[in-house]
Amino acid sequence: MQIKAEASLSILATKFDAFVLDVWGVLMDGAAPYPGAKDCLQELRNVGKRIILLSNAPRPASLVAERLEFIGMGPSLYDHILTSGEASRLALAERTEPGMAALGRSYFHIGPNRDQDLLQGLKYSCTENLDTADFILTTGVVDESDKLDRYEPCLQIAKKNNVPMICANPDNVVVRQNGDRVICAGAIANRYQEIGGAAYYFGKPHQTFYETCLKQLKGIARNRILAVGDTLHTDIKGAQDVGLTTALVLGGVLAKRLGITWGESAAPGRLEKLCAEQRIFPDFALPAFIW
Repeated sequence: MQIKAEASLSILATKFDAFVLDVWGVLMDGAAPYPGAKDCLQELRNVGKRIILLSNAPRPASLVAERLEFIGMGPSLYDHILTSGEASRLALAERTEPGMAALGRSYFHIGPNRDQDLLQGLKYSCTENLDTADFILTTGVVDESDKLDRYEPCLQIAKKNNVPMICANPDNVVVRQNGDRVICAGAIANRYQEIGGAAYYFGKPHQTFYETCLKQLKGIARNRILAVGDTLHTDIKGAQDVGLTTALVLGGVLAKRLGITWGESAAPGRLEKLCAEQRIFPDFALPAFIW
């Protein structure tokens, strides 16, 4: 399947009325904005484009907005933010999603301290004793240098006790601009499933997350919406499953596998080979989110 390579987003802008953008890996690396990303957002706004930010951040959208504003990407540059953390919180509040109604009210948290208030205000309590927990809420790693094996003892205990896991970020990894790779909650949840544990995911690529996003773009035909992301199995697959055109940014999580650094294009055939391995093909490829 042919993937059309473009040098910048400006070439595609006239073909679409709205853009669904990933945050980590497209706009920023979690610590700093990518060069040209803010300018690209501004150019889209200058020509009247609608912009929804769709993130697998395991925290409320308001906190992501604060982070974006801190690095210079204020709310005038987009219309709305949806996060997997918000989706997880809503699912645990409403308890109508599959598996949620049967959950108890005590949970064990795996993740950094900054995510501990995700369920604040809901009728749940956090425990430090895994043996008494009704479920695990996984938002990420405790320390960015952690390897997956740090969590293996915890996962084995949880599996023995048949404790289900809520994964508030289905991503497996995020890549910093210096090339450092930090594992995400999705990698922990995937490992838990490998050993036989039950895991429930909220965020991309799951269809309900995208349908909620598309409600913010009511009146715009799906073939006039472009989804831009840096991962195949979350950003691209999720968008394609709801009928959106997709563009893959190469300088994010896939850069190392493609043998490139940020802003570079992949060697001929290398991207196609990678996509064939995963059986996911974006419509377009961009070296970076630049105008």
